[in-house]
Amino acid sequence: MRNRLAVLLAGLVLAVPGAALAHTGVAPASGFAAGFLHPIAGLDHVLAMVAVGLWAAQIGGRALWIVPATFVAVMIAGAVLGMAAVTVPVVELGIIGSVLVLGGLVALGRSLPLWLAAAVVGLFAVFHGVAHGTEMPAAASGLAYGLGFALATALLHAAGLAMGFAARALQSRPLVRIGGGAIAATGLVLLVA
Repeated sequence: MRNRLAVLLAGLVLAVPGAALAHTGVAPASGFAAGFLHPIAGLDHVLAMVAVGLWAAQIGGRALWIVPATFVAVMIAGAVLGMAAVTVPVVELGIIGSVLVLGGLVALGRSLPLWLAAAVVGLFAVFHGVAHGTEMPAAASGLAYGLGFALATALLHAAGLAMGFAARALQSRPLVRIGGGAIAATGLVLLVA
């Protein structure tokens, strides 16, 4: 059991960078690099993206691709809103809420109907997308920037899926739920901080 926990925790540590939040306003000027770094430079984004992958792995079946793909597609639409300076209220609260709720769903092992799971991640994807879009550096190419954050997001989803598959292969599904609890707890800390 300890070896399984060590493997899962090592995967989580490798997926989480040491930066605090992605919303610092400081990013390289190149479009692709800025876009790619934005989701992985903040704990809130990383945990939410990994939670999407973990939750999709828990649900299984078509959710393995529909849940992450829905997130990426809606996030891109949200980024377009952000780039167009459309005001979306409570973006930061929505991002932190995604960490709390998605982590909680993983912790509880909740398997919602596929349409509802896609709707839940889609709702949170709007907030993440708007944040990416509004924080795009002025000199960056919107297309290159979008490709960067879409790829980084998909890779973080894949990391969550891989951790979920590893836990299943090691017959350690409870570890995924513990990881979800840790993600939700982090969301709670971010909420009150």
